[in-house]
Amino acid sequence: MLRNRVKLAALVATALALSPLPSARAQEDQNAQFGAVHFETSCNDTAQRRFDRAMRYQHSFWYVPAREVFEEAAQADPACGIAYWGEALSLLSNPHGPIPAPNLAPGLAAIQKAKAAGAKTERERDYIEALANMYVDYDKLDHRARIGKYLKAMEALAAKYSSDDEAQIFYAITLNTSASPQDKTYAQQLKGAGILEPMWKRLPQHPGIAHYLIHLYDTPALAEKGLEAAKKYAGIAPGAPHAQHMPSHIFTRVGYWKESIASNTASAKTARESRDTGEQMHATDYMVYAYLQLAQDDHARAAIASQIETFERAKTVNALGGGAYALAAGPARFVVERGEWKEAAQLTVRESPVRNAQAITHFARALGAARSGNPDAAKADIAELRKISAALRDAKDGYWPAIVDIQADIAGGWVLLAEGKIDEALNALSAAADAEDKTEKAPVTPGPLAPARELYGDMLMGQGRLKDALAAYEAVLKKEPNRFNAHAGAAVAAEKLGDSSKAKINYAKLLELAADSKSERPVLADARKYPAK
Repeated sequence: MLRNRVKLAALVATALALSPLPSARAQEDQNAQFGAVHFETSCNDTAQRRFDRAMRYQHSFWYVPAREVFEEAAQADPACGIAYWGEALSLLSNPHGPIPAPNLAPGLAAIQKAKAAGAKTERERDYIEALANMYVDYDKLDHRARIGKYLKAMEALAAKYSSDDEAQIFYAITLNTSASPQDKTYAQQLKGAGILEPMWKRLPQHPGIAHYLIHLYDTPALAEKGLEAAKKYAGIAPGAPHAQHMPSHIFTRVGYWKESIASNTASAKTARESRDTGEQMHATDYMVYAYLQLAQDDHARAAIASQIETFERAKTVNALGGGAYALAAGPARFVVERGEWKEAAQLTVRESPVRNAQAITHFARALGAARSGNPDAAKADIAELRKISAALRDAKDGYWPAIVDIQADIAGGWVLLAEGKIDEALNALSAAADAEDKTEKAPVTPGPLAPARELYGDMLMGQGRLKDALAAYEAVLKKEPNRFNAHAGAAVAAEKLGDSSKAKINYAKLLELAADSKSERPVLADARKYPAK
């Protein structure tokens, strides 16, 4: 018996020697929650492991943990200059917008530390010099100028190190972040996707590849191409809140509302557990949008209440991300999507350092006031929108001023209608719809409160121009499939035109969308009665 015990003890000791320690196993399990990334560096082994872990976080836009682990890598090897490059990379925040103002000076300081610490390889020095373009002279050059320089540097780096996977991946996402919203050929997006698609076959667990493919395809014309990445990314990095949310960008584009709700429910839960308030509220904004398209108004209302409760409990949101925007967008979406114009006019403008977040509330208020017979009140909010647009231009924001101008123009069109200036009103809405069609939505939002062309359809319908109204709604549905109000408008316009085929199709679609809804929206009652007619 003693001999058996000795043999068993020896076997256990051998097994323990061959197995990772519990802490190492726990670290391996944690790493598996964020995909597989290896970015070769010249740093010591400890710094290299930490650097790879930080890159796993970074590729899923989990900036704060990424920056902390990059700092740990620098502590493990003070001569690891590329670790400071990682800190500067994390301070870009979401690269699809300008670097947040509070991050500019720290980002430049991190680049300077990277250069001072030095890098043992030319490749690492090239990475540092490329990223420096995003920070150097930030007080003299606007974001568009700096990201243009960064794109050229990354193009050269990717060409020089053609076998470096990370160089190709970062070049691909920079093709997306630097693309012009007015370029409807999507040349840069398609070029970036052309780089990543073949890489994904070889590196199926790389979080950045799936993530960036979704971004590259995040436009109506390309969205179908992003479905595979959308369906797989969350499983690659289940520990990252953004990885749970990001598939809903594609689901929103193709009108997969149930999938979007599931994606954002998971994201909000993961974000809440990791105390990432901004990501939690961003996911909830997409969730609210999806619920409203299914006429699940009670669920949308509850999600908005949850957002407000989260904010009140935290007393802050990540103003540098989508949190502040989501906080403003939720209540505005609810009343605009449901056509509650008096309630929209009474929305409270919440103080926020994010001007475009305040703009969305002023827009809803102006639209609500104009459509409920109070054009003078609407004019006050339109004036605020013009001020916000001017301030954004002064801040060298290259995207939001035009969007806020479109909001002001839409609301102004409804004011003209309230004043009896029908032709001017229709011309204003038509021009606003054309302008919006030439832009792209920002990643921070699932979409505008209501598409400009949909609102134009509403105005045409009100003036009895039914054929034009139907064409407007159908144009919206081509760009934004399964939008509830676009189908509702198309159904009513078709019925009034006597086009029973289109009326039947659109009413049936409404009933399909609202199959699990308890909403009392009047158009649903019409949809249920239509077959009898």
